Amino acid sequence: MTHLWQYEHVWLWPAIIMAASILLALIVHKVLFSIGKRLAKRESSVILGSLVSHAEGPTRWIFPLLALMLALPTLPVRSDLVDAVRHVVGLGIIAAVAWVIIFLAEVFSDALYARYRTDIADNLTARRMRTQIAVLRRIFSILVVVVTLAVMLMTFPAIHQLGTSLLASAGIAGLVVGMAMKGTLSNLVAGLQIALTEPIRIDDVVIVAGEWGWIEEILTTYVIVRTWDLRRLVVPLSYFIENEFQNWTRRTSDLLAYVYLSVDYTAPIEELRQEFRRIVEASPLWDRKVCVLQVTDATESTIQIRALTSAADSSKAWDLRCEVREKLITFLQERYPECLPKTRATVRGLPENGHFVGGNPMDVAAREHVAR
Repeated sequence: MTHLWQYEHVWLWPAIIMAASILLALIVHKVLFSIGKRLAKRESSVILGSLVSHAEGPTRWIFPLLALMLALPTLPVRSDLVDAVRHVVGLGIIAAVAWVIIFLAEVFSDALYARYRTDIADNLTARRMRTQIAVLRRIFSILVVVVTLAVMLMTFPAIHQLGTSLLASAGIAGLVVGMAMKGTLSNLVAGLQIALTEPIRIDDVVIVAGEWGWIEEILTTYVIVRTWDLRRLVVPLSYFIENEFQNWTRRTSDLLAYVYLSVDYTAPIEELRQEFRRIVEASPLWDRKVCVLQVTDATESTIQIRALTSAADSSKAWDLRCEVREKLITFLQERYPECLPKTRATVRGLPENGHFVGGNPMDVAAREHVAR
């Protein structure tokens, strides 16, 4: 019993010192970030708010680790145990510093985001900057993680010495890893290409694999496309480099909205054109640029009319198309119902008294109904 008490007594004070150091560091962390949150809320600063929100997580680990590092020389234990604990704490600090570097990149991104607004009609520059920042930030984060793991492994003497002997086989190992991660590496390279060449940007309107939607998010290896019915398509980044797709907002966000109507040859084109103009001018969705109604085709029974207008973005263009289509159809129904599409038939051989004679009674009745 006496031996057990002596063993516990040896570790009691070191445990108390480490626990007190961690507790004190957490208290300091809590006080500092409470003050920081109040300042950010009072100043309404984007950078300060982003700094506080992103730094709270990493520093919750850094503060206790630094406190332990400072308390280690005062621990009444053997030096070899202190060295082991110091090594573990050092690994934690290296990881925490990498975390800080990543969150500083996120703070920098938030500061740039605040300068470029996407809530305006023609937000091409803002979407370009947001896309480049998002892709480059994720690539930077991956590089930081890889370098951090390498530094942490180099702190182990056995691994450090082993690195020299493994240098000769590094080329073969790299080739094997590259072949195993071919898809992942191609997507990472595609992400860098997308950031530089910009075939797509965040909030671009695209048609991918027959689906119409918006680019919602560009991640490290794939893209999230939000369709019009709120489904999400997960598309590899390499798809946008290797395959064809439609980008409706590549240069500008404004689009042409068109409506096709098939009407009878007797339809009054000029009155339809005036009504179309009235509908478009009364709509808040029109951007005051394009308003044209033309006859674009003619078949044996109908003529095709195209009503062409414009809107500031894809959502407004879609709503404007629906509005124009509905109101033009209503106009024809109310004012010119006889101009709606119809099928004509020529009946020959009708006698003077207006009745068909002879043949099957059912056929005669049908022909008399057509004649009426």
